Amino acid sequence: MSKGSSRLSLGALPKTETVKVTITLSVDLKSRLDRYAVLHSQAHGDRVDAVAMIPHMLAAFVERDRTFKALCRSAGARGNLKAGSNVDPASSTSA
Repeated sequence: MSKGSSRLSLGALPKTETVKVTITLSVDLKSRLDRYAVLHSQAHGDRVDAVAMIPHMLAAFVERDRTFKALCRSAGARGNLKAGSNVDPASSTSA
């Protein structure tokens, strides 16, 4: 595999402060996450399991979600977005 073709969407995992959250996954999704973890470990040279990757995958997903960003900007401009508040996409218009 050439270096250019072995790039995964999720890069090296940074060290971060954490909060514990419990989730339930389908057997199929857990299996795919385990496989992703193996490939990620091979690509980056550091062993990592699927559970350690999940928060980083979710953060990357939210960071790339354009509609979410637009809703946050819109709510913030209206003064409706406070730290810890929930943005309800159903009550906002998309930009």
